[in-house]
Amino acid sequence: MPIFSRPHLPCLAMLVLMSPAMAEPAYRQSLDDAWWTGPLLANSAATLGQEHVLVESYLYDEIKSHSDGAASLSYFLYGVTDRFTVGLIPVAGYNRVDNAPSGAGLGDTTVQFQYGLFAFDSERGIPAISVTLQETLPTGRYDRLGTTLANGLGGGAFTTNLAILSQHYFWLPNGRLLRARLNVGHAFSTSADVQDASVYGTATGFHGQAQPGNALSANLSLEYSVTRRAVLALDFQLHHNDATRVDGFAGSSFNSGSSDAFALAPALEYSWTPNIGVLVGARVIFKGHNTQASITPAIAINYVH
Repeated sequence: MPIFSRPHLPCLAMLVLMSPAMAEPAYRQSLDDAWWTGPLLANSAATLGQEHVLVESYLYDEIKSHSDGAASLSYFLYGVTDRFTVGLIPVAGYNRVDNAPSGAGLGDTTVQFQYGLFAFDSERGIPAISVTLQETLPTGRYDRLGTTLANGLGGGAFTTNLAILSQHYFWLPNGRLLRARLNVGHAFSTSADVQDASVYGTATGFHGQAQPGNALSANLSLEYSVTRRAVLALDFQLHHNDATRVDGFAGSSFNSGSSDAFALAPALEYSWTPNIGVLVGARVIFKGHNTQASITPAIAINYVH
């Protein structure tokens, strides 16, 4: 879910991921000895494999100074071939705003397609690399909200997100595994017809269109295998949104302005088996250019078969 005054983060991350392997320790933890659920924010560059299934369900609550939004989000992924994975990501939520009625409903739904370009190769130091296409469908309510603005859980537009995902494993001097992911994505949207009160800040009587701005994101995650079952994870995320423009047929128009955000997401992963695990953590977004500070505690259950 960036402050580009900190562009060194993704650049350094790419250098780390593509650098030669670290000095060989006397003991090396095997890949099979580390059980992962994945960090809070960065998706995996590894495809599932043919006929394999992944289900990961999140519960989270985005808390801001005068509002909070509790929601559930689930990944349902299926490996069509060893290289090609498809998936569905539905969202439902509940919004609470100070001095206003609360609202609940379905959010927008995302369809995902992932194709693996390279598999991880420890001998040659090649990371797993894949390309992902996500198409977000406007299934959530976003306009004609009346006095219950908190019912607005969608965007009303079709959004396409193209991303390159990479994942590498490193052996630290103590022989334990460090898994690193670097994902970079670009999203763009169609326009949305807007009527009356909406998530775009329009009021009753408005009729026009909203054009969401393009978005750029970069996400670096680091996961340290403390034991076979326990993993410490940390995400660094940069996100930039271009301005959203709203134009009314009666001549009224306005521009939201661009926004930048920087987030950290520490988490603890714990797996009972190689196939079932839990993830507990929080995403912290710092106050930035047109961005409110927020904290989002989250818990997820991960199942792979």
